[in-house]
Amino acid sequence: MALDEKSFKETFWDDPNSAKEILRKAEELKQIVAFWDNLQREVHDLVELESSDDAKELQSEIEEHYTVLKKSFSKNRIQALMQGTYDDRDALLSIQAGTGGVDAQDFAEMLERMYLRFFEKRGFKVQIIERNVGSEAGIKKVVMSVKGLYAYGYLKVEGGVHRLVRQSPFNADHLRQTSFALVEVIPEIAETKEIEVTDDELRIDTFRAQGHGGQGVNTTDSAVRITHIPTNIVVTCQNERSQLQNKQTAMNVMKSRILEHKRREEKKRREQIKGESKDVTFGNQIRSYVLHPYKLVKDHRTKYEEKNVVAVLDGGIDGFIKSNLEAKK
Repeated sequence: MALDEKSFKETFWDDPNSAKEILRKAEELKQIVAFWDNLQREVHDLVELESSDDAKELQSEIEEHYTVLKKSFSKNRIQALMQGTYDDRDALLSIQAGTGGVDAQDFAEMLERMYLRFFEKRGFKVQIIERNVGSEAGIKKVVMSVKGLYAYGYLKVEGGVHRLVRQSPFNADHLRQTSFALVEVIPEIAETKEIEVTDDELRIDTFRAQGHGGQGVNTTDSAVRITHIPTNIVVTCQNERSQLQNKQTAMNVMKSRILEHKRREEKKRREQIKGESKDVTFGNQIRSYVLHPYKLVKDHRTKYEEKNVVAVLDGGIDGFIKSNLEAKK
């Protein structure tokens, strides 16, 4: 494997963080290859058993084992749909409350929990980079670094406007309320030759990290805000106690956002040439979560839907991801 070859170079451990990341990805790839090799062997053995003289006596065991193999194949088949340039990369996922006041902030926190449960089920590691809580309830914004093989491949179809329809718990009459949240997903690319950022392009501000309600959580200016002046992209990190660590994390996020900005600008340029440019507004939601007057989660791109809203909000979004990846193929 190419990653194994890198690990044999004398300079491999010159950058410990990069080395650890390469070893982690190599191990994940080995596990995937081992899974498909093992599945192939089991299918071959099952076919031989089905053709044997004892097949009739063992028919129930054969059918049971076939069902297990089929479920295992379906669960892992989704990875075969991920062949994009950055699909195997880690991801940066951000959730921002939109129209709907406190309800929208509460909805943003519901989505945060949904994704955290999904990451837990898939074994992804998560780091909260930025989190701004609402004064009454919910969150205004959260940015998460999601690490795991194909993290971006899984999450890239989640980007867009999400809509919640329910009876609001934040007004006395419990009237039906529609609120929105924006989910953004970009590949995390800490080191890339595609992006070069010079010091004169950056404005770096430090401040005291804030906790719930705005109170300071430490006594030093450890939080970092970096602004890329040419694009006006702003990245804030206050998760780490060290200002140096926060700066490094913020710079990694900044490079990923600049690369994504360039990709979007290029896509917009191509669409303008083709005459296909469309405005992205809160009216163009990709998915609706309806809790009242009926219960339904529906993806407006693929028409895929599920009625068990509780299960979806508990991280059960695999069906939505799979339907979108298959539609793109």
